[in-house]
Amino acid sequence: MKSVPFEPLDPARYREVVRRALAEDLGWGDVTTETVIGREEQGRGTIIAREPCVVAGLDVACEAFRQLDPGVTLTVNRNDGERCEVDEVIVAVRGSAAALLTAERTALNFMQRLSGTATLTRKFVDLAAGRITVLDTRKTTPLLRALEKYAVRAGGGTNHRFGLDDGILIKDNHIQLAGSLGAAVERMRRANREMPTEVEVETLAQVDEALAAGADILLLDNMDTPTILAAVEKCRGRAKTEISGGVSLARMPELAMTGADYVSIGALTHSAPAVDLSFDIASI
Repeated sequence: MKSVPFEPLDPARYREVVRRALAEDLGWGDVTTETVIGREEQGRGTIIAREPCVVAGLDVACEAFRQLDPGVTLTVNRNDGERCEVDEVIVAVRGSAAALLTAERTALNFMQRLSGTATLTRKFVDLAAGRITVLDTRKTTPLLRALEKYAVRAGGGTNHRFGLDDGILIKDNHIQLAGSLGAAVERMRRANREMPTEVEVETLAQVDEALAAGADILLLDNMDTPTILAAVEKCRGRAKTEISGGVSLARMPELAMTGADYVSIGALTHSAPAVDLSFDIASI
């Protein structure tokens, strides 16, 4: 696991994604706005939180407005990673009223989704209370991984692998095809990869096998709490441990007390509910 500092995303990570999202929504043109709103009309819009949340995706949302009106001006009241309460104005934008209206849904789609991930992550991190590191997974929306993993960092979480080239994780299907857990680990060790070898295990017998093979990290998959406790004790001083599967907010305090090093949660990126945000606009 790499501890990536929480800092603004490089615009190169999202400019093209935003361009394609706007093109998807715009099609041949915004027939409503182009008919109702004059080209010279100026507007002031605000993105407002309708529920408590942790903000994420502000720069991505602002990019949507900038691409349709390069002269837009922004007044930011809450930055990514900050908590926001009900009815707080997160950002105010001023510029072409038509551009603001046309970009509105794309901007909100990105920000609502990413803020949802950041908000859910923060809930897990708060319950972890510093006793266990909260990780994400590769269960992300295709082509949006960089943004969703950024949102996890905004919520205080830590990124697991960014891709298949970013870490070794021998899972059940690798073991099946290799013939045994020990054989899979041995092949990896012979290859002398300069990465820690993590192995998915489902039973205490597999824990013993993985430790004997020299695994560096054991992913404890879908184990109940007593089994996790036993596995952590076996691994103490020999390998790090990561809990995965069946992780919920209700169960998090209990898991945080097991002594495991990490807990990975796919729901952070595949099931986080979107945050309720609104965009209000007025002429100026």
